[in-house]
Amino acid sequence: MSGIDQLLKPKSIAVVGASDRANRAGYVVTRNLQSGGFQGPIMPVTPKYQAVAGILAYKTIEALPLVPDLAILCTRGEYNLSLIEQLGERGVKLVIVLAAGMRGQFNEQGESHFSRMQAIAARYTMRVLGPNSLGMILPWLNLNASFAPVSANKGNIAFISQSAAVCTTILDWAKNKRIGFSTFISLGEACDIDFPELLDYLCRDSKTDAILLYVDSIRDARRFISAARAAARNRRILVLKSGRTRGGSVALEQLSHTNMGLDAAYDAAIRRSGMLRVNNTHELFAAVETLSHSVPLRGERLAIITNGGGPAVMAVDTLMDSGGKLASLSEKTIEALNQVLPASWSRTNPIDIVGDADTQRYQDAIDILLTSDDADALLIMHSPSVTAPGLATAKAIIAALKENPRARRFNILTNWQGEGDDATVARLAFTHAGYPTYRTPESAVTAYMHLVEYRRNQKQLMETPTSTGQTDYDLPAVRAFIDQAEDIKHLTLTTHEVRPLLEAYGLHVMSTWLASDPVEAAQIAEQVGYPVAVKLRSPDIQHKSDVQGVMLNLRTAAEVANASQAILDRVSMTYPNARIQGLLIQSMAPRAGAQELRVTITNDPVFGTIILLGEGGSDWDVTKDAAVAIPPLNMALARYLVIGAIKSGKIKQRGFPVSIDVPSLCRFLVTLSQMIIDCPEIDELDIHPLLVAGDELTVLDASLQLRDYAGSQHQRLAIRPYPKELEQQVTLKNGDTLLLRPILPEDEPTHKAFVEQVSEEDLYRRFFSDVGELNHEALANLTQIDYDREMALVATYTSPSGQEEIWGVVRLLADPENTEAEFAVLVRSDLKGVGLGSILMTAIIDYAKQAGLSRITGMTMPANRGMIGLAQKCGFSIDVQMADGVVDMLLPLHKNQDA
Repeated sequence: MSGIDQLLKPKSIAVVGASDRANRAGYVVTRNLQSGGFQGPIMPVTPKYQAVAGILAYKTIEALPLVPDLAILCTRGEYNLSLIEQLGERGVKLVIVLAAGMRGQFNEQGESHFSRMQAIAARYTMRVLGPNSLGMILPWLNLNASFAPVSANKGNIAFISQSAAVCTTILDWAKNKRIGFSTFISLGEACDIDFPELLDYLCRDSKTDAILLYVDSIRDARRFISAARAAARNRRILVLKSGRTRGGSVALEQLSHTNMGLDAAYDAAIRRSGMLRVNNTHELFAAVETLSHSVPLRGERLAIITNGGGPAVMAVDTLMDSGGKLASLSEKTIEALNQVLPASWSRTNPIDIVGDADTQRYQDAIDILLTSDDADALLIMHSPSVTAPGLATAKAIIAALKENPRARRFNILTNWQGEGDDATVARLAFTHAGYPTYRTPESAVTAYMHLVEYRRNQKQLMETPTSTGQTDYDLPAVRAFIDQAEDIKHLTLTTHEVRPLLEAYGLHVMSTWLASDPVEAAQIAEQVGYPVAVKLRSPDIQHKSDVQGVMLNLRTAAEVANASQAILDRVSMTYPNARIQGLLIQSMAPRAGAQELRVTITNDPVFGTIILLGEGGSDWDVTKDAAVAIPPLNMALARYLVIGAIKSGKIKQRGFPVSIDVPSLCRFLVTLSQMIIDCPEIDELDIHPLLVAGDELTVLDASLQLRDYAGSQHQRLAIRPYPKELEQQVTLKNGDTLLLRPILPEDEPTHKAFVEQVSEEDLYRRFFSDVGELNHEALANLTQIDYDREMALVATYTSPSGQEEIWGVVRLLADPENTEAEFAVLVRSDLKGVGLGSILMTAIIDYAKQAGLSRITGMTMPANRGMIGLAQKCGFSIDVQMADGVVDMLLPLHKNQDA
């Protein structure tokens, strides 16, 4: 992260273009630095003034008495190229650029000032924040290096935004809510420093507990997802993404001159990364307040206590519409509530303690709910009441919650309705006490559902997938199919031509024959057997329904001939210039109880190849009708896609006698994901319809577009897939043959069994502490790795019974810049002396060289003589530090220029 540490810990700052005129950027930035209490040198640069805000100014960059850690350019865009050059010559390595419009300014050669600035900065290895940045605020360093009209308080939330206007809105809201920040950064147009580097830094920052992102667009999808997935395991991350609608996306594209891609693909990336997306600034504010005052949800059951039935019903409606869960009250809880509530109470959840409820009744009901195990979260609602004044009731509830130790196990939210002073002050009291509070029932439940969605996304990030049970595909046939299609430049194929590719992956495709005219169509139908379907084949007509180009359930030769001729006649009248490539004849698939789906593989300009799932139709609008997933998929991820499509109505369960078999559909999607990995030449594959009848899935119609592809097979994907090319067979000294391969998420059970066969002493030497039993989260971190940043190779042995066992594992965790990586190796304690450790170390060193790393480091204990000897044998230098009880190991590598 070259330059990021310096950005977030500058010791000296130059303000270039400083001004002594109020409301000018150069004046505001200088005053903000001064009033913020920054302790290092502040050096205004301006030829116009002797001093700015009472600070001695310098006429030129060259005249600065020292090289600043950070320079802030407050000048207009047309001056910035020259100034960037001067700063580079002076040795400045970090610059914040406030000016907007540099993309729209060009030199005589047609180069934009934006791209020229990038080139100049790269020449001097200078890092740039901006342009069009508001600057940054680091409250814990008393640093306000921004053009913002409001500063930020100290807190534990980091905020990164591509919009300066959103920055000022957030700052204003946070001041009012007394919410503080650890870091506040305006990326602007992010010509250099961007989300990934900052996420990598902030996920290790001790002052940061949660991270908020405002995103217009993503520049490097793979780096963003990798950084986000790593950060989301340690920090709560909320994302506000603009351009949710087609109109908003078009507006963004016009403003940024960038193709924004499909919004649903952003949704998929955010969920896949374990983050939480909110839809607007109001939701962002509510989510921040909720997450900053909450503990991780144990479950999703919400209990509601209220003194008003109507508002509680509104809360329940919002909960049900959002896919939430209402807690069920046990008989024991109902009986306990009967003892403290009037006979007219609701006897169900929501718990209506009746309109004349006083403060004591609230306290009694809350204590009973906290004592029970019926709920995981509690929403306390209050409508204005004479018997329970807003502020007095709030104070009593706060005191009761503080006194009850079980309250810390629950997520507690409050909804104090009313616009008067009493309700306003009551809400403020809850905020100061650390309990999120909301003005309306709907906003309270929406905020609670943020907790639920965040929990679900985190669960998705950590869920252990099951195997599809199918791993062997006819890859030689697949490659032969692709090569032949490209050799003859036949880059658009229809169902009967696509069939060999799909069947090579074990997919069932309805048999299809091609007829040149109605007479041949009738002859084929006679041979196939009735009933049949006849379909138009034309590359110029995207939707056959436009010309009634599909005729079904034809039962005689005459019906086939007449239907075929009618199709051709309609085409000649409607699309007289369309190319007709014949007619497709298919047997009719049994449709009783079946459902038609549409599955499409397409390319998104931001996230690369994506998979879309829905019901399709001629008016299919992918922005509204399709659920989206980013490959590679495993069974767990495929299930999230299918269930998400059903819950969101993109697939409707129609109550057929044979409903959709979710596992079978998931296997189909995982197979398509593997096809994407194997065949980078696939530009688009549209399967429409896919006939689903229980566990039987049949492709009725498909079209495939191919394109030439050169370069890394996996680089086009936003998430690096399983690197199968690293698999190899190895032989131990005792003759046992093992498979050495990258670790898989599905390896969690076998990895757990492997760790159980490692001695406590060996585990202590590996982890430098007593490990105990590894829980699911710890095992998920070890098995669900990002192959773009980390590698773990496992040596697996398949027993005579077919059971796979892990005998050893070696890991390599690289820094975000892919220059240095730390290794760790662990072998089953009963398998030492057979050469497995040496095999693992050699394999990971070879991988590191291929990955272009500069060096490998490791650490062990002086007592671990076996590891020290192995490291020396592999060429590591050894540095024994007896005082600290550690041994540092270092292996320099030569970068592989071909990697």
